[in-house]
Parts: sequence; structure tokens; C-alpha cells
Amino acid sequence: MTGNDHDDRSCDLENLATTMGMEGRSVYKLARDMAKLGFQAGQLGRSVEAWQKMLTEEEITIFLGLAGAMVPAGLRKLISHMISERMVDCVVSTGANLFHDLCEGLGVVHYRGDPCADDAALREEGIDRIFDVYVSEAGLQSGDRYIAEFVKTLDPSQTYSSRELMEMLGQNMPAHTLLGSASRAGVPIFVPALSDSSIGIGMVLAWREGHRIVVDQIRDVDEISQITEKSSQTGVVFVGGGVPKNFIQQTKVVADLCGKYRGGHNYAIQYTIDPPHFGGLSGCTFSEGVSWGKISKEARMIQVFVDATIALPIVVHALDESGTRRKTPPRYAWNEGELSLAYEERR
Repeated sequence: MTGNDHDDRSCDLENLATTMGMEGRSVYKLARDMAKLGFQAGQLGRSVEAWQKMLTEEEITIFLGLAGAMVPAGLRKLISHMISERMVDCVVSTGANLFHDLCEGLGVVHYRGDPCADDAALREEGIDRIFDVYVSEAGLQSGDRYIAEFVKTLDPSQTYSSRELMEMLGQNMPAHTLLGSASRAGVPIFVPALSDSSIGIGMVLAWREGHRIVVDQIRDVDEISQITEKSSQTGVVFVGGGVPKNFIQQTKVVADLCGKYRGGHNYAIQYTIDPPHFGGLSGCTFSEGVSWGKISKEARMIQVFVDATIALPIVVHALDESGTRRKTPPRYAWNEGELSLAYEERR
């Protein structure tokens, strides 16, 4: 057999060796070329293609599930840009990401540190470590106190969804924060595990001083499920997995139970380091989600097994360079817990 002999079945396949030239290189061009590669490089490139296609849909609601420590890692402005440019329409996040976002808005700084540092010495110096990121404990405590003072301004006779609380917090945050950009863009943020974060710690400070408010997490489920039920199509982008992934996925189950099911999510993208074979949701495949009715069997599904702090800057810069701009994102109007959703031209 010579080097030119081959199986006829390969005639329509792309030669991987021809796909990665250096001519006219940009991040967008790089991502498009990566889409022609194998393994996770190919998946990363194809995730850009899928997300770009979502942005061109006239009537679609794009959910972002945000887990991990993306804000402490330094991706705050990148994610804020995603929100303000309506690359996403609804955010479900861990409380930690939003607490660190709030602290940055108050002037607290995260610094590059040493993952092999003497942690006992850092404790003595009042420095908290997140792998190779340092942040002042005093700075974080100022964030706790800010939350406590915020709670004291609320009406204790009312109950609040986490969406309402994040909207109110965002009104006083700078535009470069997640909270601030979401408030200005009309993008709701849900925090289903609010108490499992320093936001919850700040609320406990107010609670112990007699300022007791109720955060209704069942209202959260109802509100985000209404968004799914009233959307023409839905797409999901998961950064990590965990609680945010499940909270978004289960909206399709709620819709089904309530007789408002329009099929599973139409697009599904995830950046995760968790494999599926241990049975955890963070690594669960989208194909598995089809069996639950959470993902449409016709959906475009792209799962990239990669550190999200590596993937997200490449993907978002590629989307930005592509020139694809959202034309008709959803607009939300809430009236006594009832949602009106309409797709409107961006102002």
C-alpha cells in the first residue's frame, strides 16, 4: 500500500493537516479553523459556531449558567460584556460569583498570588486564597456588611425572589460589574443557592440584628420557568455545571408538568472539566438530558471538556470579532409575579 492509497469512505472527509494555516489570523478565524479539528479543539470551535447561530435567531432566549469562580479568576468584565451585548438573556449563578462581583464594584481587588504559598502565613496577614488568586479578608467583610446594610433598606413584610434582590443590588453597582450590566440591560439574574454564599452571610448579619427578610426560592423556580414557558425557543450555555445547570434544565420539567411544554432546549453548549461517567450533573451529557425532555432531540449540542477560564475568553472574543449582533432579544415585564415576554429590536 502506498501513501496515496486510502479507503474510499474518506473521500468526503476533511484533511486535518490543511486546516490550521497562519494566514489572516484573528481570534474568530482561529475559532473557525479549530472547528475543523478533532478532539476538544474542534468542540471549542464548534461551540462558537453554535453560539453565533443562536445570536442570529429572531426569537430565542439564551440562558447562562455560571458556576465555578469565574469572577475571582478575572473574567468579570468579559461576562459583563456578554450581558450588556445580549449574548445571553438570563443568568443563573452561584452566589459566590456575584458576591465577588459586588466586592469588585465596591473597590475590592483580586490579585495574582502563589498556589504554593504558606496558607497559615496568609491567614495571619488577612489574605484569602483561591488557588493562585489572593483577596483581602477585610475587603470581603466590607462586602458582607454592605449586604447587611442593603437588607436593612428592604420591607420585611414582603417576600423577595433572588431575581428581585439582584436587580436592586445592581442599580447601585458600576456598569462593568455583572450586577450593574444586568440591571442596565434588563437581564434577570437568579441565585438559587443564595444562602450558600457570602451574600447569605451578609443577610445573616442583618437577621441577627432583627432585620429579617424572606427570600422565596420557590418563586425563583416559578419565575425562571415562566421565562422558559413563554419563550419561542431556548438555548443554554453552561460555564461549569452544578446548581446553575440543574436550575435551568429543570424549567423544562416544570413546563411539562404544567402543560406548557414546547419541547426541550433548542441549543445547548457547555464548558466543563467534569466527565459523565461518575454520574454527576456537571459532566452529564446533553444526550442524557434528551431522555428527561430537558434538551430537544433535534438540538444543536456542543459539550467542550475544557477549563472555562481558557475557553470563555477565546469564545467571547471570537463572537465579538464575528460582527454578529443580537437584533431581537427578549424583554421582560413582571406584574405581581406574572411575566410578559416579548422579542423587541434592541434600542
